[in-house]
Amino acid sequence: MVRYGWVSGWFLGCAALLAPPLLGAQPPRKLVEELVLANHILAGTGVLDAYGHVSVRDSRDPKHYLLARHMAAGLVTASDIIEYDLDSKAVNAGESTGYTERFIHGNIYKARPDVMAVVHFHAPEVIPFGVTGVPLRPVYHMAAFLGEGVPVFEIRKAGGATDMLIRNNALGQALAEALGNKPAVLLRGHGAVVVAPSLHVVTGRAYYMMMNARMQAQAIQLGGGKVNYLEDEEARKAAPQDGYERSWNLWKETVGAK
Repeated sequence: MVRYGWVSGWFLGCAALLAPPLLGAQPPRKLVEELVLANHILAGTGVLDAYGHVSVRDSRDPKHYLLARHMAAGLVTASDIIEYDLDSKAVNAGESTGYTERFIHGNIYKARPDVMAVVHFHAPEVIPFGVTGVPLRPVYHMAAFLGEGVPVFEIRKAGGATDMLIRNNALGQALAEALGNKPAVLLRGHGAVVVAPSLHVVTGRAYYMMMNARMQAQAIQLGGGKVNYLEDEEARKAAPQDGYERSWNLWKETVGAK
């Protein structure tokens, strides 16, 4: 009897280890804290204002992600974090409390298993590059990842005349297709989306994408349209940086820690 009881217990233990997380279980505290910090950093550095959002894939379950409720990023606390599945249906909160454009995040995570974090922002510096024929290209080594190319999503092709917001999975899927395998995509007349393999990297990419856009516009004005951009090999070598860890640690101390 003891032997069979031990075997039964062993199988039950294995089943518990292999089972997916229980619905309603709390996301990892450290991951939630990092997401709150990313919200504060992106707000403090001017990437996000009252609008825009950042998410992270759930470390317990790659088919779930974490995103704050509908609010300004600078005000987000741990209690505001909502867990979603990849159809952007809330697991632990009411649908009405979530961002209208949460479908951006769910569809990118669905299409890109390599992506662990997503930022959607509306910084004015990037807008001109989505509404003109001038491509956003790296002029600055800190934004060398832009050398992979930055496509432009035209929402009219996917949804006709809209209010420009990604309000459903169909538009989210179209945006994810426009992003493809790139690290960033511009949304015509709306802003940008940046993706990365971690919260630290996506935060750095969003900030330096904004800075590069500002510098590129200045360079175009000063150079009469002639700009000496990073070459492909230069961009490839410079793109990794240090994972933006030095920037993250600085931001954490100066604008993120509350």
